[in-house]
This record gives sequence, C-alpha cells and structure tokens, in this order.
Amino acid sequence: MALNRQDFISHNTATSRELHKKAQEVIPGGVTANIKHIDPHPIVMEKGDGSKLYDVDQNEYIDYLLSYGALIAGHGHPAVFDAAIGQMREAGTTIFGTPHRLETVMAEKLVSLYPSIEMVRFTNSGLEATMLAIRAAMAYAGKSKIAKFEGHYHGGYDQVLMSVNPDHGAAGDPSSPNAVPESLGIPDYYQQNTVVLPFNDLDATEKILRQRADEVSAIIMEPVQGGFIPADQTFIEGVRTLTEELGILLIFDEVKTGFRLALGGAQESYGVTPDLTALGKVLGGGFPVGAIGGKKEIMDILSPDGSRDILTAGTDQRAKHDTLFHSGTYNGHPTVLASGLATIELLDEDRMLEDLFDKTNRLRNELEELYQAYNIPMQTVGRGSIFNIILTEESIKNYRDLKKADTSLRKELDYELLNLGIYTKPLNRYSLSTAHSEEDLKRTVQAHKQAIENVVK
Repeated sequence: MALNRQDFISHNTATSRELHKKAQEVIPGGVTANIKHIDPHPIVMEKGDGSKLYDVDQNEYIDYLLSYGALIAGHGHPAVFDAAIGQMREAGTTIFGTPHRLETVMAEKLVSLYPSIEMVRFTNSGLEATMLAIRAAMAYAGKSKIAKFEGHYHGGYDQVLMSVNPDHGAAGDPSSPNAVPESLGIPDYYQQNTVVLPFNDLDATEKILRQRADEVSAIIMEPVQGGFIPADQTFIEGVRTLTEELGILLIFDEVKTGFRLALGGAQESYGVTPDLTALGKVLGGGFPVGAIGGKKEIMDILSPDGSRDILTAGTDQRAKHDTLFHSGTYNGHPTVLASGLATIELLDEDRMLEDLFDKTNRLRNELEELYQAYNIPMQTVGRGSIFNIILTEESIKNYRDLKKADTSLRKELDYELLNLGIYTKPLNRYSLSTAHSEEDLKRTVQAHKQAIENVVK
C-alpha cells in the first residue's frame, strides 16, 4: 500500500523536515521561491552528480527536474566546471564590472544559432529577459498594451503574471479569456493593459487581435506552453503572419525551450522567426542568466549613444526615441558566460542533441506502453528533451485541456515515485540531460511500474 505524504516524510526525509522547520523561522514559508515548495515540506538536497541528486538524509534520486530544465548536461559536468573555475583563475577575479571578451563571444554564438537574433543583451535571469523584451517592444512600437496567452508563464512580475493558472470559473469564455491576476499586490493597471489570448486557437486569436491591433505593441508567447504543450505548426505560423500584417511585434519566450528543442530553440524547430527572443536556463550552464536578442532595428533602441531616429513599426514614418534604459551590475557575468559557452559546445558535438532526443523518446514510448498495459489512460506530451505525463487520452492543446487529466492520481504516483528514487516536483514536467544513462531509463520505467502497483492496486 502506498505511503501517504506524511508517512513518506517521516519514513525517508526526517532531516529535511527539521531543516525546513528551521528555515521557516527566517525565510517566509521556508523557501526562497514559491515553486520550491512541496507539500507537506520540500526535500532538502545536499549533493548532485550527473543524473543524480542526494538529499540530506542520503536518499538518491534520478533527477528529472534538473533545476526546471537548466542542467541539460546534468549535475557537475567536468567541462562546465572546468570552464567556470578556469575563467575565474585566468581572470583573477569573479567579475570585472566592465565589458569583457566573453560577452562578444557569446553574443556572436547566439547570433549564429538563433534565426531571429542579430544583436544581444544579457540579463541575470529569464524573468529579466522577458521583462526587457517587453519593454523594448513597447518602446519600439509605441502602443500601451501587450498580449499573452492563457496558461503561459513568463516570470513572476506584474505585467505577465496574468492568467497563468486561472480558476476556470474566473477565466471566462475559452475563445476570449479574461485577464486574471495570479497574485496579490498586482495593480489594476496591468489587468487592464494585458490582453489574454487562447493558445492553439488561431481563429479566436485573430479575432481578438484584429479588434485590438491599435492598442497591442507585442505578443509574448511560449512556443511550447509550460515547456511541454507544443504550439500547432499552423497556429504558430498563423500568429507570425498575423502579427506581421497588424504591425504587432512577436516575442518568443524560449527560456524553457532554448537549446532543448534544437540548438536554435523552438524557432529553429518550427521554422518561424520572431522579432525578439528571450533566453535563460540552459544558456547559463547552471548559473543564473538571461538574454534577449532580436532584429538590429529594434535592439538598437537599447544603445546608450543617445536619442536617434528609429523607424516606427508598421509605418513609413520615423520618430524620435530616447534610449531605452537597461542596466545591471551582473549582466554578462564572465563566469556564467564561460559555463554557458562550455554547455553549448558540448551540445554542438556530433549527435549529442540527436542522442538526447532519442533517449527522451524511448523513455516516453516505454512509459506510455507501461501505463497502457495497466489500462491507465495516459499520454506523454512534449517536444525535444522535455515532456510531461498527462493522465488522459483526450487531446491536450492548451491550459484548459489540462482539466481533462486525472491530476489526483498523477500526484499520488509522483509521491510514490519520490519514495522510489525518481525526482521531479509532483505534477511537473520531465527534463532529460546528456547525463541520463540507459540504466537510469530502465530504473525509471521500473519505478513507475512499482508506483502503479503500489498506488492503483
């Protein structure tokens, strides 16, 4: 019989429980980010090695969270470690606070890989990258609103913290979603100035945008919602065509998908080129990082050379713009860029990504066959090296479709899988790394078999 959550904690993670209690005395909720919380308390980790995590009670886990996908080379890859340590030793400091060579090297690498990128600016997180991309788009286009898709997450700040996981009762008509704040403390201004669109519904999206084209500066979207629900090819192509026609800039948030669907991200995989791209996660090799890139005519608004004439999007007129302010002491941190470059070089090795995708697909296929054998409705949904386990056979195209899934059973299985040494946050997606071995995959499938037998039978 499966252990309930409290039994799981008491049996296996007593030290985690005590450390969490201590953390709660000085850290709100005992966690430094809300997503790190697991009910009844998070598991406190002590060490990582390759595809494995080890907690403070010395339990071993095969890690499929991978810091929400950032660690595509796994924990402690020698090339990434050597690049970080070697950079600091060679430079004689942790940071310059001035321009340095690696900024240009990384920018040139991104320009060579991403079809949309002609110029680059670095930030310290994917959140900062999406925020800067929106600011640049609004400054360039000169309109007061942005549009985003229901169910898409772009960071924990006011402008985009709308309708990420809205209550279905408050979300409104599926073809014309309401803007629903995801947090306390968000001013009404952002609810009034954020247009929410239905993902993978081109007709409804087109109707909304045509009605509001004079207000909307840009659309920001995850080409793969939540990292695992892909845009339909016709949908993403249609959005690109429509935004070009209406003079609305298109921003791809590739924080999750960058390097995980292809070296050139989802835009390479889909063959669709946005105006601006936000990157993060994999780009830093495990260090905090972000970047935006895009067309020179848009990116040039970030230059500190003073005001300049810039062609106003969608018109033949030129307007005077002051420089868009962007700064940050740690932007383009040399250690971070050294680690990121080492990661990209690893992924660029012959068949490295192809092998990673093959491994991911094999795991997906074996898990689907396993659940089918137990007559449990289940599908894996994803693209590239990311997928999620959805307990329904009905089509999953957007946020609202997830309501069709049996999340209660999935959560029970996830807790049992933690007990069996398979780590991801309950209900979260699976990300694979180059460090995952064939033995890891075999153990994972076997653990799922055991979890099903423990929970369902």
